Amino acid sequence: MLRIRAGSVHPVTAPPILDGAVLVDDAGKIAAVGPHPRVPTPPGARTLEFPDAALVPGLVNCHTHLELTHLAGRNREPGFATWIRRIRELKDATPPEEFRRSAEQGVRDCWTRGVTCVADTGSTGAVVEALARLGGRGIAYHEVFGPDPARCAASIAELEQALGWLSRFASSHLRLGVSPHAPYTVSEPLYRAVADFARREGLPVAVHLAESREEVQLVREGSGPFAEALRARGIAVEPRGLSPVEYLLQLGVLASGVCLCIHCVQVDAPDVRILREAGVAAAHCPRSNRAHGHGVTPVAALRAAGVRVGLGTDSVVSVEDLDLWAEAEAAGWQGEEALRMLTLEGARALCWDREIGSLEAGKQADLAVFPSTTLYRPLPPSAALLTVVAGRVVHEARAEIPGER
Repeated sequence: MLRIRAGSVHPVTAPPILDGAVLVDDAGKIAAVGPHPRVPTPPGARTLEFPDAALVPGLVNCHTHLELTHLAGRNREPGFATWIRRIRELKDATPPEEFRRSAEQGVRDCWTRGVTCVADTGSTGAVVEALARLGGRGIAYHEVFGPDPARCAASIAELEQALGWLSRFASSHLRLGVSPHAPYTVSEPLYRAVADFARREGLPVAVHLAESREEVQLVREGSGPFAEALRARGIAVEPRGLSPVEYLLQLGVLASGVCLCIHCVQVDAPDVRILREAGVAAAHCPRSNRAHGHGVTPVAALRAAGVRVGLGTDSVVSVEDLDLWAEAEAAGWQGEEALRMLTLEGARALCWDREIGSLEAGKQADLAVFPSTTLYRPLPPSAALLTVVAGRVVHEARAEIPGER
C-alpha cells in the first residue's frame, strides 16, 4: 500500500484539500482521499510526504507520437506539406531498434512530466511494446496510410496483420485502436474500409482532421500542395466540395465508434454541429498548431456545443517537449481550470473517466505530485516530483522527497 501526503490535494471533482492525503490499496486503486488526519496509515504502507507540493490526478496527454522522440529538433522544413514529407523520409531511415528506444524514452519523458495516460498514434508498434513492457497506461492507435485507392486492400491487410501481432500486448491499462492518418495520406476507399474494420472489431479510431489550410484546399477544391504531391505520384485528385469534417462524416469515419479527432483547427459552425452530433472528442494541440501556423482551434465553440475536448502535445518534432502545463497555458487556462482540462476532461475525451482523471475512492491510482506553484502560475517546463500509474511509482525525483517511511 502507498500513502501520499501533500500540502494540497486536488481531487478535481471536489474542492482542494489543504494538508491532504491519498491512500492507495494493494490493488492499485484509491482507497481514501481527504484531510491528512482522516486518511488512515495502515501498518507496512509506504508513506511519502510533500509539504510544499500539490497532489493531483495523473495528467492525460490526448495526442502524442512517442515513436518519434528521437527526431526532436530534426525537421525545420518550411511549409506543412514539405514538413510532412520530410517526416516520412526520416521515419523510413530509422531502424526498428531506434524506434523502440525512442518509444521507451517518450514514455519515460511523459512520466517525468506527470503524465500517466497517453493517446498515441504511430505506425511501428514500438509504443505499444514500450507501454506494455514498462507498465504504462494509454490508447495506442495504429496508423494506416495509403493515398492510392489501388493500394486499399494491401493497406487493410497490413493493418490486420499488425493488430494481430500487437493484440498480445493489450490489457486493462493498454488499449489498441486504429488511425487512418489524414485526408492527404488516406484514400476514400481506405477510409471506408478502416471505418468498417473498426466497427467490426470494436476498436476506437483517431484521425488527424481539419488541421491545416492545405488540407482544406485538398478536400474542398482538389488544389494546393497536397493535391500537387498526390498528382505527382499519379494519384487522381478531385474536388469534393466539402469540409474535411463533412468528408469524413460522408465516409462513415466519424460514426465508426469511439472517435478522437485530432487538431480540428479549420472548422466552422456547421462542422462543430457535425462533431457534436457524431459524439466524437477533439484533441487540442495549441502549441503544435501555433508552430505550424495552422491557426487556433475554436475550443470555446466546441465545448459550448458539448464536444469533449482534451489537450495533447503532438510530437516533439512539432514542439520542443511534452509539457502539458505549457499546452494549458497556450490554450489560455490556468489553475484549477487548467488542471481539470489536463486530467478529467482528457480522461473524458478518451472515454476513460470512470477509471481515471480525478481523485476518488475506487478509481485507479494514477497520481502526480507537482511543485504547488505549477497549478497557479504558468512555469517553464517543470518535472513532476512523483508519478504513479495504477498504484505503482513510475517516476520520483528522489532529491525532492523530504520525507519517507
